Amino acid sequence: MSVTRIAGGVTAAKGFKAAGCEAGIKKAGRADMAMIASDVPCVLAGTFTTNVVKAAPVLWDKEIVQRGTGRAVVVNAGIANACTGKEGMEYCERTAREAASYIGAKTEEVLVASTGVIGQQLPIDRILSGVKKLSGTLSDTMGGGRDAAKAIMTTDTVPKECAVSVTLTDGTEITIGGCAKGSGMIHPNMCTMLCFLTTDAAISQEMLQKALSSVVPDTFNMISVDGDTSTNDTCILMANALAGNNPIEEEGEDYRLFTEGLYQTAETIAKVMAKDGEGATCLFECSVIHAATKEDAKTLARSVVSSILTKAAIAGHDANFGRLLCALGYSGVVFDPERVSLVLESAAGRLLVYDNGVPLPFDEEYATKILSQDEIRCIADMKCGSASATAWGCDLTHEYVSINADYRS
Repeated sequence: MSVTRIAGGVTAAKGFKAAGCEAGIKKAGRADMAMIASDVPCVLAGTFTTNVVKAAPVLWDKEIVQRGTGRAVVVNAGIANACTGKEGMEYCERTAREAASYIGAKTEEVLVASTGVIGQQLPIDRILSGVKKLSGTLSDTMGGGRDAAKAIMTTDTVPKECAVSVTLTDGTEITIGGCAKGSGMIHPNMCTMLCFLTTDAAISQEMLQKALSSVVPDTFNMISVDGDTSTNDTCILMANALAGNNPIEEEGEDYRLFTEGLYQTAETIAKVMAKDGEGATCLFECSVIHAATKEDAKTLARSVVSSILTKAAIAGHDANFGRLLCALGYSGVVFDPERVSLVLESAAGRLLVYDNGVPLPFDEEYATKILSQDEIRCIADMKCGSASATAWGCDLTHEYVSINADYRS
């Protein structure tokens, strides 16, 4: 196989180090800062929130990505540095300048990212102290990557990591790795979370951005937890060329292989994010098949996984397929409901509940068993074309309200 899943995360690729630490931004005893750094300058690509209200780190990082090269990213959890005015931007620069001084980089080569409560100023003295701690503990081990993945968590219950090895046409093996945080404020409209991807591939900035921009719409933009698009959504991809492959400078087989590896990394992380939605007990996947166009398929699938009533039914293990049809129907896509078929499946079995516009009798106990697993899938066959798409979400439980009602306290 050209693409193989391997152990690790952001430190799996050659030349990348990472660390996490407790800087005192969140409650005592919780890591809340991370750093990811390359031994050499990297080509950069990025995608960012489409929310009109953009956090200071998003504005800072967009400028750096446009310039095209970077060395490191510093991340804090607990405070978003969003809606913080001129002071928030100054704190981005101070953080970057501090990190640059420790790793021998330029201020404009250090990206920053934040996640947490909106409207609060960062405790900059603690941030700068955290940068010093992180700089002294950077490690290229799997443990270093895991520490970083844990440190950026907020309401997440598990760290989110993935790495793959890709064999290119010249026989060179390149590695792509990544970590992310995201549990609430997740909705498909750019990658609704923080995600940091690393690779040792030699690739031009144009091709790197093209690859990332092609992967995001079918992975991170196809997940939804609660319908909220954050002010801080950021996905950064860093490539340091240390694998020594023939540089990927145009579309071709090597570009295809690189993009396939990037897709597998992003999809794996995206599904873990959806499954770890705030208060969630399961991953809920909707695959739309035989739609008229790819865009129709994506719109339909996203509508189903974003439906509050559908998510509540999944939480109750209730095979109320009327909610699935309703979500398909208000998506804005035109189709013939008399041709639609719906299947519910999981590790416990498979059940056709609606076929060609007619509800089918089924065993409610069997349906409940299917919907009681930790990964559930709905297949919506539109029977009007050849396009397909998959979206990922989760159930909606009382715990989601509890988490967000007490978020600041």
